[in-house]
Amino acid sequence: PLKMSFTRQLLEEVEWGDLDFLIVDSPPGTGDEPLSIVQLIPDPTGSIIVTTSQEVSTTDVKRSITFCNTLNLPVLGVIENMSGFACPHCGKKIEIFGSGGGERMAEEMNVKFLSRIPFDTKVMKSGESGKPFVYFDNDAETTGIFSGMVSELLENVLGEENKKTRKND
Repeated sequence: PLKMSFTRQLLEEVEWGDLDFLIVDSPPGTGDEPLSIVQLIPDPTGSIIVTTSQEVSTTDVKRSITFCNTLNLPVLGVIENMSGFACPHCGKKIEIFGSGGGERMAEEMNVKFLSRIPFDTKVMKSGESGKPFVYFDNDAETTGIFSGMVSELLENVLGEENKKTRKND
């Protein structure tokens, strides 16, 4: 009840200003937090599902996708996080958690696969310093991955919003 009350207060009483998007990062799974958010946001655009390549993660994410489908919440795409690590000393790529499980699961669940995001120590360091990674390391491979995903999501979401607007005109 306290979580629901707090979530309701954040979504209904906070003056967020003029937003293009409100992105809510919720814990994995199908618990109270995602359900509360979907119930409290009128006509949400959709969800972005994040997984790792490991079977334990993709199995949990399948339940999340089914949860979204049950609530008629569109799944905008799946991201495979922590997908590989390039050694900063030798450059060799190491598949710590494997690779490709998120993409296989997305295909199996018939949802769009957006991309793989590798471990990148620069992302962690930028988070610790409070400086957005994509603004301060334009040449990094991970910046390109993030930028590509955001561009694709914006095109898909704005394309859908434009369709809704044209339908209502």
